[in-house]
Amino acid sequence: MTLRQSPLAGVYEDPTLTDFGGWEMPVEFDSIRIEHTAVRETVGKFDVSHMGQVTVSGPDALELTQRLTTNDVAKLSPGDAQYAGITDADGILLDDTVVYRLPDESDDDYLFIPNAGHDGEMTERWVTHRDEWGLTATVTNRTEEYAMIALQGPEAQDTLTAETALSPDSLGRFEVASGAVAGVESLVARTGYTGEDGFELLCPASEAETVWSALNCQPCGLGARDTLRLEMGFLLSGEEFNPRDEPRTPYEADIGWTVALDTEFVGRDALAARKREGVAETLVGLELLDRGVPRHGYDVNDADGEPLGHVTSGTMSPTLGVPIALAYLPTEYTDPDTPVQVVIRGEPKEARTRATPFIDR
Repeated sequence: MTLRQSPLAGVYEDPTLTDFGGWEMPVEFDSIRIEHTAVRETVGKFDVSHMGQVTVSGPDALELTQRLTTNDVAKLSPGDAQYAGITDADGILLDDTVVYRLPDESDDDYLFIPNAGHDGEMTERWVTHRDEWGLTATVTNRTEEYAMIALQGPEAQDTLTAETALSPDSLGRFEVASGAVAGVESLVARTGYTGEDGFELLCPASEAETVWSALNCQPCGLGARDTLRLEMGFLLSGEEFNPRDEPRTPYEADIGWTVALDTEFVGRDALAARKREGVAETLVGLELLDRGVPRHGYDVNDADGEPLGHVTSGTMSPTLGVPIALAYLPTEYTDPDTPVQVVIRGEPKEARTRATPFIDR
């Protein structure tokens, strides 16, 4: 299968590349540690054009998007954004997303961001339900039209301010505005996936190289993006949830706060029942106390060696210098500092539960 190419592929300077969600994307430019440290201490830029971009407009754009995401889209004013889940009728996460109500000057009403490789599937889901419910809305997959660049770190605002007539300091968290960046008309959102202050920029694919080159800071790949998000306990589609291999509800995945049960959406009744009944397992943080690195799929046992659950994601934390992981465990193991074991290559390693985020941001 031919991998999809980012519109920024032509400006990469000898990165390590990988297949990610059907896209050929950079894992690292220099090293994961260098790139991770840049974002935590100064600023770094990421090509995240592999994320989907789907717009929804028309008289029923609000109703359609409200009924297909778990959060309350009706609360968004122009220029606002929110994090939400996309669930099936059983309340199982199909994807997580950020929904933007676009600024008034936009030709579209809403933009939502599916994960890598999900743009076609989610566009089809919106269109199918639109037709089934008899709604009037235009749903457009714009993933090939846009590039998306994440500028993240304590110095992100200063770096962006130097290249735009906008006032980035006027944007609050989860707000979006239209304006030129390096002379290219863009959407600028104060959002990100690293735990640091930062912005995500959407610009025309044909002018993406201009924007990327103007942002004078460390280029970063998906490797650092993963270590950064893991330190914050953020979910990764395909790891912390997958409707086939890791079917989880928002309550199990510890994002129950994104579920607005007073709205009507696909999966709402199932999730209302799940909230009443409670869940048997939930996502928790782990810190390994012995040598080793916890990885996806590793078994987690109690202190006596009895099976409890499994790791979904793990890494050596560059910031903390200790191995960390996310794992689904019985709810009685959510208290921090509960002793557990992670089985690595057949050998149990001592670990303890940790509250997330692992670092204070």
